[in-house]
Amino acid sequence: MIGNMQLPAPRGPLSAALCADLAAGRSLRSGTRSAAASLTASAADPLTDDDLQLSLAVCYELHYRGFDEVDDDWEWDPELLRVRATLEERHLTALRAAAAPVEVTDEPVDQQLAAVIAADDGPSLSAYLARHGTLEHWREYLTLRSVYHLKEGDPHTWAIPRIGGRAKAAMVEIQADEYGGGSPARMHSQLFAGLMRQLGLDDGYGALWDEAPTVAFTSVNTMSLFGLHRRWRGACLGHLAAVEMTSSEPSRRYSLGLRRLGFGEDTTVFYDEHVEADAVHEQLASVDMCGSLVAEDPALTADVVFGAQCSLAMDALAAGHLLSAWENGRSALRREAVRAA
Repeated sequence: MIGNMQLPAPRGPLSAALCADLAAGRSLRSGTRSAAASLTASAADPLTDDDLQLSLAVCYELHYRGFDEVDDDWEWDPELLRVRATLEERHLTALRAAAAPVEVTDEPVDQQLAAVIAADDGPSLSAYLARHGTLEHWREYLTLRSVYHLKEGDPHTWAIPRIGGRAKAAMVEIQADEYGGGSPARMHSQLFAGLMRQLGLDDGYGALWDEAPTVAFTSVNTMSLFGLHRRWRGACLGHLAAVEMTSSEPSRRYSLGLRRLGFGEDTTVFYDEHVEADAVHEQLASVDMCGSLVAEDPALTADVVFGAQCSLAMDALAAGHLLSAWENGRSALRREAVRAA
């Protein structure tokens, strides 16, 4: 049975006030609104602010599976949406600062995307895990990635009804593979859950939110922002294209890293699937999906490129967090122990 999840443990005054109001079923109190205003005014770096990112993730989760103790009517509560918009504004401002200036050219958009990816100099997490990753490193990495991979495909899928023509058909083709081509057991989220179980982690939806570091939410919040706003449909497609264009080779290295630790195909199947699927998706995403979108509406070109830049920036943020912790001999999670299944 697909269930909801429990509200996460607060990480500051805003998430504490927000979760208390949601659980109590009352209108947002002035204290919650004040905390939101104070936080967004004071957060030095919104992309790494625990309280801001968790609060935004809680707001977005109401559009996914929700929380056991929270009424579904909260999804479209006007006061909550106003608080969310305040957080989104700071998040988006920080994304713009993190991404390189978008220089749109007359080249086909697939070539522009390829150039953005070629210029990326972020650290290679897959190379580290392939060569040096320990079992504990892998458990921490999967804990971070579980925030997204247990809902894999869902944030981008919001964009499907907002586009048309060949771009829509191409996106549906890509997303159909994310959802297992009609086979529940082959859904990428389910393959990832199986990987978590193989490494002794709780694969319950949202079960590891309390252990996951801030950057896990920053990444998924970026996808949710793009997917839930029609204004950012171009960025959503550009983000997805960057994921598909940069996934195949790292997935091969992740698979090698697991095999180095003695795991077999029943464990590496999640990454093996991405090696094959994303190699096919690369042209489909960049040429058919993004190319068709901007051919119909050239004004969206800058947004497509921006979305790709944000995807790479979020990957670098997460990799930097993990590698910095590991190289200094400490856990990358918020708690030293990861809850085992």
